[in-house]
Amino acid sequence: MINFITRYFTSLWAFITSPFRAIWRVIVRIFPPREFTVMDTPRGNVYTYGQSSFWRFTRFCGKVGLILWATWSTYVFVYHRPLLQKRTEQLEEVRAMHTRHMSDLQTYLTKYNELVRDLNVIDDKVLNAKDLKEGAREKLMNSRIKTWGELDFLRTRIVEMLRDEEFTPEYTKISELSAEYELTRAENEELKKRNAQMVEAITQIADADNIIVDMVSALTKENTEELQNRIKRINSTLVTLGLNQTTLLRNANKYKNPLVGAAFTPIEFDKDLDEKYQKLADGLERWNGLRRLNEILPLGKPVNSQITSNFGTRKDPFTGKPKKHRGIDFAGKIGTELLAVAPGRVVSAGERVGYGTTVEIDHGLGFTTLYAHLSQILVSRGNWVRPGTVIGLAGSSGRSTGPHLHYEIRYKGSPFDPTKFVKEE
Repeated sequence: MINFITRYFTSLWAFITSPFRAIWRVIVRIFPPREFTVMDTPRGNVYTYGQSSFWRFTRFCGKVGLILWATWSTYVFVYHRPLLQKRTEQLEEVRAMHTRHMSDLQTYLTKYNELVRDLNVIDDKVLNAKDLKEGAREKLMNSRIKTWGELDFLRTRIVEMLRDEEFTPEYTKISELSAEYELTRAENEELKKRNAQMVEAITQIADADNIIVDMVSALTKENTEELQNRIKRINSTLVTLGLNQTTLLRNANKYKNPLVGAAFTPIEFDKDLDEKYQKLADGLERWNGLRRLNEILPLGKPVNSQITSNFGTRKDPFTGKPKKHRGIDFAGKIGTELLAVAPGRVVSAGERVGYGTTVEIDHGLGFTTLYAHLSQILVSRGNWVRPGTVIGLAGSSGRSTGPHLHYEIRYKGSPFDPTKFVKEE
């Protein structure tokens, strides 16, 4: 070791200080000495100032230190200071809550001791008083019951306070505790009275409910039978179309348009309720379906005149050969007003081969009506028409032998015998 030192270093001190001298050489390389020349122009003097490597390095360290201090101060101010303030506020809240808890506990215990003492005094009077009158005895017993109730209430509050870690004090004074007890007892009495009144009211409501359900059921049944009679005459025709009333009623309740209105949503009750409610809902659904069906189906005459030709095979007036007649003909003069028999939308208004001037109306549920051989059309394609709307005037256009109305009712595009639909009630 000594040989190594004497070989590469002049002395032991040179060996010890060699790392520091190496660091200093790096500093001098980074911060070399500088000289600044300043000329005093008026006087013509020239001054030279030098900055050593140590001075430049010291100034750099000062700047870096200042920047680090500013950064740390900003960080502490922005983050740590609010956090410290929040923690301080939380600590103050905990201390305040602890103080309130201790105050409440002291209040409760003081009141508890007073109530126990009062209860003992009352018991002593009741047991030891020999000439105590009945009225005074009853008064003492009522006072004892009241005191015992307050004592039980207070004991419950103390137990809750000791068990609940997040207990929030509700009373700070004994007077507040007594007032709360009196208020609670008064509320209980009021609730009992209201409960009795409510039971009586519920009984009256139940009676009224039974009366209303019976009345609505009777009215629904009566109106349903009246509507059913109007549909009954076309039952056989519906059967030939592959339809039944159940399907039609369900579809009628689902159908909607601007004239008929929105769809009907069936009402369903919980099975645990009285079955009378579901029966009433089913009756209302059937009644509404029949009402809408009577409104939607094209029932009635489009013109008040006699039928001159029925549906079915007949002799063709032009060729004399048997040919199927796809509708029924109504007698009429040119210009006779022709009426829509049910609400619907005009889907065709114009000329049609063989039919002449025609109007076709879609009523929904697959049913359409066709008016042919018209002399004039008074509606346009896309119009909504109500029952009784004049849609055109009778004539003799197309393949016709004279003025009349050729009237068809179609289901899904296929004509069928409309006789029972136009039959008068």
